[in-house]
Amino acid sequence: MGQLFLLRHGQTEWSADGRHTGRTDIDLTGTGVEQARAARRTVAAMLGDGPVRVLASPRRRALRTAELAGLTVDETTEELGEWDYGDYEGITTAQIRETVPGWTVWTHPVPGGESAEQVGARADRVLARLGCPPVDEDVVLVGHGHFSRVLIARGLGLPAAAGVHFGLEPATVSVLGEERGTPQLRHLNVPSL
Repeated sequence: MGQLFLLRHGQTEWSADGRHTGRTDIDLTGTGVEQARAARRTVAAMLGDGPVRVLASPRRRALRTAELAGLTVDETTEELGEWDYGDYEGITTAQIRETVPGWTVWTHPVPGGESAEQVGARADRVLARLGCPPVDEDVVLVGHGHFSRVLIARGLGLPAAAGVHFGLEPATVSVLGEERGTPQLRHLNVPSL
């Protein structure tokens, strides 16, 4: 049986500032480039020498991270895109809370964007397409923080909003697998070696 590897993209200017970055296509910072290069060792150590299928978000930050991490992307898909933050694109949670006290992406509406349930449905489509967990071969998904957190939650059979419990730093690796037919989170937020 294979495993499902999730690689979050390296740092961007907006992720460093805590701004919600969904559809905006921005590049990695210098730090993000170094993080992605360093992730190459982690990815290589965790994947080994076996064949691997790589799918990525079409955003530059994800594709550049894949390249710097030594991965060849087999396919890009919007299904792996980040949460659509709608009217909250480019602003921070603190700024949103000035008008919506207590707001979180996990529990409140996102005007003009996706709800947690909609992002969860997208994650479910990705998982169904891959037939996982478990998967027949090792698969790497290169994408984004919030979406990957939802994907982990849904892969474990939890509600999309349970993704709040899984922290993912830039250019880290997480792994979903299974134990005797039961989905299992094998690794979470593994930093560069």
